[in-house]
Amino acid sequence: MVVDQNFHRVKKFFLLILFLLFSTNSYSQDYSFKKITKLKEPWGSSFISNEEIIVTEKDGKIKIVNIDSKNTYEIKHNLNFLNVGQGGLLDIIYQDNNLWISYSENRGNGKTSTSIAKAKLNKKKLNFKNIFQANPPIDSGYHFGSRLAIKGKYLYASAGERGMGMIAQDPTKHPGSIIRIYTDGSIPKDNPKFEGKSDWLPEIYQIGVRNPQGLTLSPYDEKIYLSNHGARGGDWFGEAKKGENYGWKILGWGGKNYSGTKIGPKWKPGFTKAIQYWVPSIATSAITIYKGNEFKEWNGHALITSLKDKSLRKLIFNDLSNVNEEIIFKNKIGRIRDIQVHPTNGKIYFLAGDKLWLMEKEN
Repeated sequence: MVVDQNFHRVKKFFLLILFLLFSTNSYSQDYSFKKITKLKEPWGSSFISNEEIIVTEKDGKIKIVNIDSKNTYEIKHNLNFLNVGQGGLLDIIYQDNNLWISYSENRGNGKTSTSIAKAKLNKKKLNFKNIFQANPPIDSGYHFGSRLAIKGKYLYASAGERGMGMIAQDPTKHPGSIIRIYTDGSIPKDNPKFEGKSDWLPEIYQIGVRNPQGLTLSPYDEKIYLSNHGARGGDWFGEAKKGENYGWKILGWGGKNYSGTKIGPKWKPGFTKAIQYWVPSIATSAITIYKGNEFKEWNGHALITSLKDKSLRKLIFNDLSNVNEEIIFKNKIGRIRDIQVHPTNGKIYFLAGDKLWLMEKEN
């Protein structure tokens, strides 16, 4: 009888170990990675066709990669950028033969701004024209934000607070805000400034963010979602909400200053509440709301990439009172900067480390 009890205990123990091993790596047999090409500090990307993806390199190059042949070539451009700290050439987005790019514009005397320029796609040389500058220009190499998203005739952009903290609470300055303009750079007359926020700059849609490096349009509910870097903890994923305030640096979102001192409460009434927080920080980067055939079981779920954590996480957030998070993979391809879903087959492409990667299901 004692032997039987011991046997059952050992059996249960080994079954538990096997369960934990397989549940921790629940997708380990479902997908594989392929290296498409090597790049240098890639930052932003966008499909320009089913076979080609355009990529920015932070130090100033714009390249087109053929994902089938793996051929890569550089396109000349006329951007007046400054590669300083976290700045350089940043996000890029393509639609209807047009390109929009965010970058740290050289404003003179060491000062830069998160700026946006537009050009017609030309595979030999891009003639960009500025359509937005975040003012005032600041002498800092930190927190440019710089993600772009298009919703119909609107262009949304994230402008980081450049390490200036409470500037994010000043709606007379762009740093620390979400920007909404038309795709030609003109200003929508239904932005907050024209609807009761008369002291706000006309391009500002929302204030109180720190360094949002994820921004995307959901193809399901047509909402704009963003991810934001906290300090020591306090990363989050949430919805961009017109005329509202995410609270930086009144709120700390659960994180602390790098010195270890407290910033403020995680959240309090009067400020926008994020959908998901991460304490400690995972260094949230690009995001997408997945729609495709390759991983159709993920349709409608948010995919969150990270730099420090080197992970891809999936959020099921249709019920905000019960958000479900799952780590799809970690420490597979390095620090993940950007994510793109192929427009027809739904396979996933990452800028991670110094490479463009493909993730697809195992045959």
